[in-house]
Amino acid sequence: MLAPVTTAPLHSDEALLRTPPHNYEAEQALLGAILMNNRAIEKVSEFLRAEHFADPVHGRIYNACQALANRNQIANPVTLKTYLAGDAGLAELGGDGYLARLAGAAATIINSEDYGRLIFDLHLRRELIALGEDMVNDAFEPDVEVNATNQIEIAEQKLFDLATAGQAEGGFQPFSQSVIGAIRHAEAAHRREGKLSGVTTGLRDLDQKLGGLHPSDLIILAGRPSMGKTALATNIAFSAAKAYREEIGPAGDKTVVEGGMVAFFSLEMSAEQLATRILAERAEIPSNKIRQGELQQAEFERLVVAAQDLHSLRLYIDDTPALSVSAVRTRARRLKRTHGLGMIIIDYLQLLSGTSGKRAENRVQEVSDITRGLKALAKELNVPVLALSQLSRSVESREDKRPQLSDLRESGSIEQDADVVTFVFREQYYLERAEPGRRPEENDEKFNTRHAEWQKRCDQVWNTAEVIIAKARHGPVGTVRLFFDGNYTKFADLDDWHGPDTDHE
Repeated sequence: MLAPVTTAPLHSDEALLRTPPHNYEAEQALLGAILMNNRAIEKVSEFLRAEHFADPVHGRIYNACQALANRNQIANPVTLKTYLAGDAGLAELGGDGYLARLAGAAATIINSEDYGRLIFDLHLRRELIALGEDMVNDAFEPDVEVNATNQIEIAEQKLFDLATAGQAEGGFQPFSQSVIGAIRHAEAAHRREGKLSGVTTGLRDLDQKLGGLHPSDLIILAGRPSMGKTALATNIAFSAAKAYREEIGPAGDKTVVEGGMVAFFSLEMSAEQLATRILAERAEIPSNKIRQGELQQAEFERLVVAAQDLHSLRLYIDDTPALSVSAVRTRARRLKRTHGLGMIIIDYLQLLSGTSGKRAENRVQEVSDITRGLKALAKELNVPVLALSQLSRSVESREDKRPQLSDLRESGSIEQDADVVTFVFREQYYLERAEPGRRPEENDEKFNTRHAEWQKRCDQVWNTAEVIIAKARHGPVGTVRLFFDGNYTKFADLDDWHGPDTDHE
């Protein structure tokens, strides 16, 4: 047997001769335990893989044992002989005789997990060494397309992947434990004033339909240009951040009981433009007047008061363009660690790039990678991720412009990975552009009748919008009508009882 390699720090030229950390004896002992009692593989198979062994031959033996165990066949020196007969590496170690010696060096099944953990730990150390070398080499050979900040983000992502590799905290849990978790969510919703189990959207009817935005959910908000996607997203971001409330327990620990801290990744608009939208809504001043400086003294005073109210808002904006999913994950994880995090909003999905940070030749495959990454991010950080999405132009060719799931660009992956898919639709937008003109040889009466019908439809949908819930994994689908004021890019609850002319404040 080979003795464990020491990893004590060395100096000068000796550092160049250091062997990556490994322990062949531990690998032999684990393989021996598996060959003597195949139940030992159940102790380690959840986190240990063949490539984690320092000796490639040991990895192939382990892989063969796993394959036999998965087929409910016995793995021992006799059965392995058939599958490893042509393995040159095993032949150098002694072939069948080496397998027999492994069985003789068996550890007990009780110790097998400890040996597996040691093998895995040494694998992580070797990977960490390789990662450090790659970081140094990448820094020495700068890429025009990848600056130093991108290299840091890529390195952070690789370190995180390495840190989470082999974790087996998931697995099965008793149903009684799951029930306790469900009761805790119900209790939290019962204690909240809005009776929500998720983060509030600030819109009564939408909250009632969805129950708020739930942790670990990927929510898609899609629509054609000028429908108000970004306006609705900023309204939701403001409402969630404004509602943020936490309680301090007896032990001094903080618990969020309402709302949430919001991370807003704006890949299309700058942080100042988003702030202007929120200011315009709160101060009830058209955003174009704010941008052009055409404010009366009273309006400017209202703007200052609104800015003071928003000063302590728990809303963080990142307006870096062309972010990758890995960069979003890194920055969101950092924000949660330093300030806390309750929700992530991305405007919008199609402007993200895949994990590699570069555009793929197959755009559908890249979007699939993005949606899977966003869903994984929602589960990893246990927060809702609201991602805006564009719709294809096929909507414009139909008489009924209301969006459908099939209108989503690269709809297969988006529809599949999302827990909730919603569309924002404003019929007013289309009616205003479809004012009837006089047809040839049409008399005044017919034209006036058609125009009156058009005017009536305009009045019915004036300052209104629809949020169409087309997919909801945890609740009902349907349509929620909202009030929308384009001057202030403001969404609010619609009081149908009093009609659209009612004051919605």
